[in-house]
Amino acid sequence: MTISLILLILLALVFDFLNGFHDSANSIATVVSTRVLSPRYAVMWAAFFNFIAFLFFGTHVANTIGKGIIDITIVDQNIILGVLVSACTWNILTWYLGLPTSSSHALIGGMIGAALVKAGPKSLVWAGIFKTVTFIIIAPLIGLFLGLSLGIIIYWVCRKSTPLKVDNFFRKGQLFSASLYSLGHGGNDAQKTMGIIGVLLFSAGLLGPKFHIPFWVVIVCQAAIALGTLFGGWRIVKTMGQKVAKLKPIDGFCAESGAAITLFASSYFGIPVSTTHTITGAIMGIGSLKRLSAVKWGVAGRIIWAWILTIPCSAAISAAVYYFTTK
Repeated sequence: MTISLILLILLALVFDFLNGFHDSANSIATVVSTRVLSPRYAVMWAAFFNFIAFLFFGTHVANTIGKGIIDITIVDQNIILGVLVSACTWNILTWYLGLPTSSSHALIGGMIGAALVKAGPKSLVWAGIFKTVTFIIIAPLIGLFLGLSLGIIIYWVCRKSTPLKVDNFFRKGQLFSASLYSLGHGGNDAQKTMGIIGVLLFSAGLLGPKFHIPFWVVIVCQAAIALGTLFGGWRIVKTMGQKVAKLKPIDGFCAESGAAITLFASSYFGIPVSTTHTITGAIMGIGSLKRLSAVKWGVAGRIIWAWILTIPCSAAISAAVYYFTTK
């Protein structure tokens, strides 16, 4: 390996760390806002399940990122540099603003921007991009539907129980649902960095004739995202856990379970969805079960605008980085 290749791999792991740092709020917001766990123990809980996610998921999402967004044959180190700089920049900016945007879509936007500058529209894999962009809309809607549906079912089942009994039961249940969500988060999001490192190694001729993800890449990416989660992004916790909707343990259980189901299914089919979009949709779903006014739609609208801007903004940053590094 060359020094430049090693530095790019390290930059990719920095992005993976920032992904966990940025998205840690998604993993722990509900369990913290319902006071089931303190923030300290919540991030430790989430980080552990982030790390062991590789035991439960394959590398379908990593393969989509590696060869399903742009033509793998045009990839070089300058493209990867543009992708990673843009994704890291967008993550830091939105973290500072307290916006739970998608690290995944920042990465994909970066790939699109750099590829367009180098080789034009023919370098884009439109089927993969269409699938990813479609799920910007579908993933939060599925999360919303599942959060709302689980809420209706569970509230009906518990209708004759006392509030104290329900609260005590779901305080324990939230530990289970939070662990499932963190598994889904680690299983889907860490694979995006695996795909970037994989395509970087492939472009350097280090993987042979067939694209694949080496096991050492899997382990270091899971470790990086888990460390990011451990350090946490507390600005976003406040937005996710308090500003979108007020939650009780039963609500947190429904939101986390709905989001986890969505992430498990997406990872199985190799779809790089946004864990942020998914949990936000689920929180809105369970919040709207009480009454539509329980969801602070003004905050939700601000979050949605940040989602819409993520791919074009990160694409523009990546395109600029690629252009100036190759000029």
